[in-house]
Amino acid sequence: MQKGNIGVTTENIFPVIKKFLYSDHEIFLREMVSNAIDATQKLKTLAEKGDFKGELGDLTVRVSLDEKKGTLTISDRGIGMTAEEIDKYINQIAFSGVTDFLDKYKDTANAIIGHFGLGFYSSFMVSKKVEIVTRSYKDGAQAVKWTCDGSPEFTIDDAQKDDRGSDIILYIDDDCKEFLEKQKIQELLNKYCKFLPVPIAFGKKTEWKDGKQVDTDEDNIINSVEPLWTKTPSTLKDEDYKSFYRTLYPMHDEPLFWIHLNVDYPFNLTGILYFPRIKSNIELQRNKIQLYCNQVFVTDQVEGIVPEFLTLLHGVIDSPDIPLNVSRSYLQSDRDVKKISTYITKKVADRLNSIFKENRKEYEEKWDDLKIFINYGMLSQDDFYDRAKDFALVKDVDGKHFTLDEYKTLIKDNQTDKDGNLVYLYANNKEEQYTYIEAARQKGYSVMLMDGELDTPVVSMLEQKLEKARFTRVDGDIIDRLIVKEDAPKNELDKQESDNLSQVFRSQMPKLDKTEFYVEVQSLGEQAQPVIITQSEYMRRMKDMSRFQPGMAFYGQMPDSYNLVLNSDHPLVKHVLADANGNTAEALKPIEAEIKGLDARLAAINQAQSKKKYDELTQEEKDEKQNTQKALDEQREKKNKVIADYACQNSVVHQLIDLALLQNGMLKGAALDAFLKRSVELIKA
Repeated sequence: MQKGNIGVTTENIFPVIKKFLYSDHEIFLREMVSNAIDATQKLKTLAEKGDFKGELGDLTVRVSLDEKKGTLTISDRGIGMTAEEIDKYINQIAFSGVTDFLDKYKDTANAIIGHFGLGFYSSFMVSKKVEIVTRSYKDGAQAVKWTCDGSPEFTIDDAQKDDRGSDIILYIDDDCKEFLEKQKIQELLNKYCKFLPVPIAFGKKTEWKDGKQVDTDEDNIINSVEPLWTKTPSTLKDEDYKSFYRTLYPMHDEPLFWIHLNVDYPFNLTGILYFPRIKSNIELQRNKIQLYCNQVFVTDQVEGIVPEFLTLLHGVIDSPDIPLNVSRSYLQSDRDVKKISTYITKKVADRLNSIFKENRKEYEEKWDDLKIFINYGMLSQDDFYDRAKDFALVKDVDGKHFTLDEYKTLIKDNQTDKDGNLVYLYANNKEEQYTYIEAARQKGYSVMLMDGELDTPVVSMLEQKLEKARFTRVDGDIIDRLIVKEDAPKNELDKQESDNLSQVFRSQMPKLDKTEFYVEVQSLGEQAQPVIITQSEYMRRMKDMSRFQPGMAFYGQMPDSYNLVLNSDHPLVKHVLADANGNTAEALKPIEAEIKGLDARLAAINQAQSKKKYDELTQEEKDEKQNTQKALDEQREKKNKVIADYACQNSVVHQLIDLALLQNGMLKGAALDAFLKRSVELIKA
């Protein structure tokens, strides 16, 4: 028997391993099985080279549980080890300066195994004792048994083992009993070892017999030794890719299409990336790409390897060249990672471009699902925008698709304003904005449909990227001001008539939460709507952008601001103005005379005081100005009350306001009920 101490400089290596890796302790099984696979693959390589002339036989790696003994065993028929090799590979741990280590890695404790070559020692995260019973493939080799109880002390004895290979026997610790549960081990094998290149057996397949599940004699192989991404694309059919997708994501819809990655220079990379159908929430779709290293699952946190916008894709990437530490858990910052990211971006762009060119009809049919990837990419990476601008599409409200260049050609003759800006009109809801869309059509304008989750920031991006371009939602203003081609027609009403008409409607606008209404009078022509509600493009877009950019959150807190535009040319509005003049003229005459006099007096006071600084004014002068202003405000209040008293009795005013609100989805509850009843009364009349 040989006794000794494991080659470490301190006796607390195992408590350190346990303490620092506890949060990620399930990776021990991946490490144990991966080591068994490595030993098996090495034997296959020796056989191929002629250095091993024996029968390979069954190379299945076996994982078994013994709940009574409290053990989990991983067995292989690989190259095995001699006593000397155990001493070299197991006992001499490249570990020194634990104090330095603790200082350096206290914030990234999971790195311990990877940085110090301790893959095998991850077994002590869950074990109170570990045994290795192993026999080398070499002729005449003596089987040996290595035992360690979690202290630096170990023993090596001769052992009886008829076959080559290694059995790693883990005596599971009392606080890790979950790893003696069949379901837990099945779950971990499925997570980490599903595609390893050597068969892995865990128990037997079961069948239904005499009313219960019973074991058969057939091994339960938990992995696919030749996953789809390792095969040559030309040998695969569409159904193969779809079937593999269902294996990875059983509850998902079929993918839109896929990209088979296969590169061997300047790095090795294989994989299959799928474009899923994203219904709504982007965040729910992230982290569905699985990263493998030589078919060993590493992580599904692939930021850094895959550009951010492609974290929306699903699938598998496998590369032995991704710089992982030995524990395969942590990606290290590396130039090669950036190269891989750049390559994947280019490959995705090339694939999208080829689909667009080869089968544009199919591409257009999938555009609604596809555009979230492309828009996200163009927003987050300039180099992707440069590639994607040729196959990024816009869709009009009739469902026709155009490239950016095609759409520019379509609208440039009719939608260029008097300053030479090309105006892109868009709607985000065809039904709600129907009236505004129709008004644009009557002018011969084209309207895009921008109803995607990312279309608000896309609009802002395109304004910056496209030369002399302006985007405005079709309900952002009256149609003649959306694309201004000449100076606006002059309003024929004088200022007092415009003010009075505005006040008639302003006084009856509803008080809606976080909503402000501004009223203006415009000459729009007899055929235009009598009353139109518009919303400032700038403010609405800022509020929309606040959902995407935390620094703009204050816009989200601001009230919604709307303009109520009164068409002074429309017969109904003319009727309201005439009726208002007839019913309020007598009451308003003395008030307006008083206002006129107070306005003149205030102007004279301001003129007289303009040559003095405020501190030079006497108290009498200050009081005179203040009292005049107060009197003027009181008279204006009286005027507004007279108009409001008239307006509240005018059913046409209320009907016009409610029609405008209804058109914008802003008439609800009691107000909607009142509108319906009033409509019936007006029809009866």
